[in-house]
Amino acid sequence: MRKTTVLRAAAAATAALLTVTACGGRRGQDDTDTAAGGACKGQQTTGITDKTITLGGIYPLSGPASAYGTISEGVAAYFRHVDDRGGINGRKVRFIVRDDGYQPPKAVEEARRLVEQEKVFAVFQTLGTPSTAAVWDYLNRQKVPQPFVATGASVWGTDDKHPWTIGWQPNYVAEARVYAKYLKDTRPKAKVAVLYQNDDFGKDLLGGFRKAVAGSGVKVVAAESYEVTDPSVSAQMASLARSRADVLLDVTTPKFGSQALAADARNTGWNPLHIVNNVASSAAVLKPVGFKNVQGVVSATYFKDPADPQWANDPDVKTYKAALHRYAPDADPANQFNAYGWAVAASLHQALAAMKCPTREGLRDAVRNLKDVRVGMLLPGVTLSTGPGDAFPLETMQLMRFKGERWRLFGEPVDTRKEFGPLTK
Repeated sequence: MRKTTVLRAAAAATAALLTVTACGGRRGQDDTDTAAGGACKGQQTTGITDKTITLGGIYPLSGPASAYGTISEGVAAYFRHVDDRGGINGRKVRFIVRDDGYQPPKAVEEARRLVEQEKVFAVFQTLGTPSTAAVWDYLNRQKVPQPFVATGASVWGTDDKHPWTIGWQPNYVAEARVYAKYLKDTRPKAKVAVLYQNDDFGKDLLGGFRKAVAGSGVKVVAAESYEVTDPSVSAQMASLARSRADVLLDVTTPKFGSQALAADARNTGWNPLHIVNNVASSAAVLKPVGFKNVQGVVSATYFKDPADPQWANDPDVKTYKAALHRYAPDADPANQFNAYGWAVAASLHQALAAMKCPTREGLRDAVRNLKDVRVGMLLPGVTLSTGPGDAFPLETMQLMRFKGERWRLFGEPVDTRKEFGPLTK
């Protein structure tokens, strides 16, 4: 299947749903929509006033990717923390969370509700490649910012037809490059087996890895895909084991990441270096498998692990933990998905504060003009940067290995821009 399969399917789902639900008039616009004056004349001010900013977020609070749902708690806790300290340039944030169950048609429905009924300033965070692909045509037609989507598909940074949409986390190709460099440096003749999700997420990372190891002694000797609707990946793992590869590259979402780790642990006759991609690296994914069964697993990250003792006295981590206890007392501060939510919300704060105009256009432009912006929960050496020809805010990651009951960083941060050059179409 070509890389555009998911995007095309999502676009078809969007078109079908819009046909069913369109109800005449200008979609997404009515008498309550507003425009700026003065130097920002004509720009959209829907969802923002002198005192408030209304944001919407779409997450899988239910369904096969529901482990990601807790990200919204980290985001909400950050905004409540900021509101209690005066807000963003004096504006309090109203953050509305919708559940799409990791279903693209539902994501479209929720995006329409946020834009047309809730009148949000921006749809901040749509989670997952399929859901994001399903709504970006609609949001870009409506000229509603879609900043810092929670997916690392490279298309969010290489596409030039959707200026209102941009990613945040290191893209999957950048992450693949980090693993490729590690193997070329430490296991130059590695034979790699790959388990990957059969969509643009999985294909993006696998394709990036293949390209990054091309011409080296590192070879992909087997690859098995799975569908997000599959009950398990047991059959795929059994097939990959027969390859006798000495490295397993695990490109999965949390549910299937846990299954793959458990299957690897059970198969005592096959003991590859297990590399699990970042989106399935949370301790919440590893814990059900048993920490004793995931020792030595490798992954990569770009933000501080709140469970790592080296950050115990870090002011930003202490602030995060205290705020999460206060505003989301049932959320686990050690869960990396909560920390992710906090970090991405802090990043949006920086962009909102930097807007030249307090308008949708102002936010669209601000997220594409970031210059080495520091965010407290990001690792040292990792900053936000975008500009003409570069729509990838984060492209630096550091490797980590699971030991004991937590991840431990090793090596130096890898700036994939410098190591491999800019990522283009």
